[in-house]
Amino acid sequence: MQIATFPDDPPPRWPNPVLALGNFDGLHRGHMKIIDRVRQRAGERGGTPSAMTFDPHPPRVLRPDKAPPLLMTRDQRIEALRRSGMQGLAFVRFTRELSLWDPETFVRTVLVEWLHVAEVWVGANFLFGHERAGTFSVLRTLGSRYGFRAEKIDPIRYKDFVVSSTRVRRLVSEGRIDEAAALLGHHYFLDGTIVRGAGRGRSIGVPTANLATPNDLVPPSGVYATLASVDGIVLPAVTNIGMRPTFGDVDAPVIETHVLDTDRDLYDRPLRLLFVQRLRDERQFSDVDALRTQIEADIRSARRLFRRISL
Repeated sequence: MQIATFPDDPPPRWPNPVLALGNFDGLHRGHMKIIDRVRQRAGERGGTPSAMTFDPHPPRVLRPDKAPPLLMTRDQRIEALRRSGMQGLAFVRFTRELSLWDPETFVRTVLVEWLHVAEVWVGANFLFGHERAGTFSVLRTLGSRYGFRAEKIDPIRYKDFVVSSTRVRRLVSEGRIDEAAALLGHHYFLDGTIVRGAGRGRSIGVPTANLATPNDLVPPSGVYATLASVDGIVLPAVTNIGMRPTFGDVDAPVIETHVLDTDRDLYDRPLRLLFVQRLRDERQFSDVDALRTQIEADIRSARRLFRRISL
């Protein structure tokens, strides 16, 4: 996949770009419907299946105090779009100055003169330009004027609500990670590196790997059935997020993962932690023996869950 950034890079030479335009945070089922249509249309017209997104996320520039935590890092978004079959990825470097552009200036400067789009596909609620004045109707009118096709994809619904990054963020922040996975089409995950902790887990017979992650949105305190992906191998695990109240030895939440049935040395290794289901709240125990007993129960609960699902 070729990557270009506006306005830093020269125009990419992608034949007849068929473009998915959006923020694509999380790359959920609604996003994938757009991506699938873009791949289909690019194949039909011999074009380049491409995506365009914004970096930084616009609210971080316009309303930094109210900007939501993102579901994906930039690298994770690149990886997901590459795996989805996009051959081109265009980042628009979002600035306060660019936010003042009216919709036609954005379309003419970025989509037409820089990228030379053949088609543009968006979600039904996509808005762009100064004060979000660019609706789909505006985009379609400008497409007719500048010689490209503009189409939209109707929202994907899950149960009684529309699939959106906002709703996925809410579910993850509430610990409802199995519901978040239903909207995403995949488990919510964190990437990071295993760092050395206090060694408390090993001292009670349940060694844990502490994850340092660049991800914004970490699920709330609690115990989770998780999957640990190391070097492409997926291993069942149980993860505790929180303040370790039984020990009271940290001043910020930590992410501690006990990987089942392995004695591999994980220190300083990159790890992807996929969240499957929340098992319980984090709580304080009267002593280490009570904590160990509960951890053993958590492991049994996780094993029962993993027997019911395909890893």
